[in-house]
Amino acid sequence: MNAHQVQLVQHSFAQVQPIAEIASDLFYARLFELDPALKPLFRGNMQAQGHKLMMMLGVAVANLNKPEVVMPALQRLGERHAGYGVTEAHYATVGEALLWTLQEGLGEAFTAEVRLAWEAVYGLVAETMQQAARRMTALTESPIRSSLS
Repeated sequence: MNAHQVQLVQHSFAQVQPIAEIASDLFYARLFELDPALKPLFRGNMQAQGHKLMMMLGVAVANLNKPEVVMPALQRLGERHAGYGVTEAHYATVGEALLWTLQEGLGEAFTAEVRLAWEAVYGLVAETMQQAARRMTALTESPIRSSLS
């Protein structure tokens, strides 16, 4: 991910923010369409979940130039998601739903260049979260930890 891609993602996300509620509704509808088995992982109010999603994306996008801020937050998020039952395969489905949502929300502004920038950002986000989840899983499955329980 380079500086120009960061700029493209930040600019395009600013265009999505005024329609954040619509975008989150589109995202979850598409996510559950792609994989209905994901729906039980989301408990509670989906409007509140959508708000959390947009807030998390906003923080991540705003801090793309500050890895010391965004990376620890993504690692904690990945650890929590592992506890919710999120698997590595789910990240691809989420990425597909996210890109589709951006395309729907941005229309013609979602150019090939903007799409590549979002793919780069999401790839970094997903990989960071997955690495943290793998570390968390390894710790919880460790024979030493198991013998202490």
